[in-house]
Amino acid sequence: MKKRIPPLVVIVLSFALIILIGMLLLKLPFAVNDGQYLRWVDSLFLATSAVCVTGLVPIPNIGETLSVFGKIILCLLVQIGGLGFVTIGVFVLTIIGAKIGLSERYLIKEALNQNKATELIKLVKSIVFTTLIIEAIGCVFNFMVFIQDFDFFKALGISIFHSVSSFNNAGFDILGSTSLITYSDNVLLNITTTSLIILGGIGFVVIRDVIEHRSFTKLSIHSKIVIKMTIGLIITGTLFLKLSEGDNITWLQAYFQSVTARTAGFSTISYASVHSSTILIMILLMFIGASPCSTGGGIKTTTFYTMIKSITSFAKGKKTIVYNRKISEETKLKAFTLTVLAFMSALAVTLIILMLEKNNSLGITVENMLFETVSAIATVGLSVGITPILCPLSKILLCFLMFLGRLGPLTIIGLWKKNWAITVTEDQLDYIEEKIIIG
Repeated sequence: MKKRIPPLVVIVLSFALIILIGMLLLKLPFAVNDGQYLRWVDSLFLATSAVCVTGLVPIPNIGETLSVFGKIILCLLVQIGGLGFVTIGVFVLTIIGAKIGLSERYLIKEALNQNKATELIKLVKSIVFTTLIIEAIGCVFNFMVFIQDFDFFKALGISIFHSVSSFNNAGFDILGSTSLITYSDNVLLNITTTSLIILGGIGFVVIRDVIEHRSFTKLSIHSKIVIKMTIGLIITGTLFLKLSEGDNITWLQAYFQSVTARTAGFSTISYASVHSSTILIMILLMFIGASPCSTGGGIKTTTFYTMIKSITSFAKGKKTIVYNRKISEETKLKAFTLTVLAFMSALAVTLIILMLEKNNSLGITVENMLFETVSAIATVGLSVGITPILCPLSKILLCFLMFLGRLGPLTIIGLWKKNWAITVTEDQLDYIEEKIIIG
């Protein structure tokens, strides 16, 4: 009997393959401008950051380093990473009229993190077309801004790149080393960018649900939770960031940082000069991240919501009820497991890198290093500027975090499962319950 490759293995290998191809393409001589050079480790880092839609960069200025060809490759890697190789592959197969079998549908189900295997092909088409339409609209508004500072073709190129990077929550920009700081008071660019980030971050399932029903009461529970959490986190983040920085930032800048922290990576302020409280707020926002089935990372808004509801329900001695539905114990276990794994991974890599960089002449603090590692595992891309000065091994560790964050710790752990069947046929053993003393 022919043994099938497990779906999760296919998903992991597809991302790894795209990263490898991207690394080789970015290492080509004509991928960089004359007089510029990209080391192998930096090429790997940049490809990983693009495919994992993170936005962390191992070099001071990708705009000056990469040629037009290099920027196109980077943009394509971001698009593939945001949509997912499986989504794009299935979409191409449907376009050419190929038949999508049961195993392929199960692969799509795992890749898109769906509970049901119905209407998956329709969802894939919807994801691709929705992405292209939103990015095209974003490009038009971006062009209205950039045409004022650049010639037509350069403005068009920057507009396309920025729109793709924004919607896919990647955070790459090719404007220079200052990100969007020079446009911090440009209302149109700020609103366009944050709108693209929010739309990409809430997830394709929610966008489709809103378009079909157009009424909050008719939305699925998932969509209600995502919208509720997204609005709540944006407002809370804006207020706390403004309170933390005071007159050092405007309300528009506070709003922009609150949105971009989940999980885009653009910045209209310099994080090298902000208060420690601001760094902590940003770390928390980055760690929570975007929503499931989106282009963003983090532990996800629904995970955070599930944990908060579980804790409050436990404190009240009640069942965990959401919109007249009980949250399953399996869902709660997954939420807490995912959070602990993500936090421990970021903490472990922070410790290892601090040990590797203990002789770094520039000095790297725990605060700054934790900011970078959380930014990596949450696939955010925000930085306090220390990534380019790290040693090759430290950069590879950040690559591991970005890869882990894009696929999800639960996906990686799922690779060790022994039973890959869709339905379990063996008898399930039940054991006597034991209450362990906690706290």
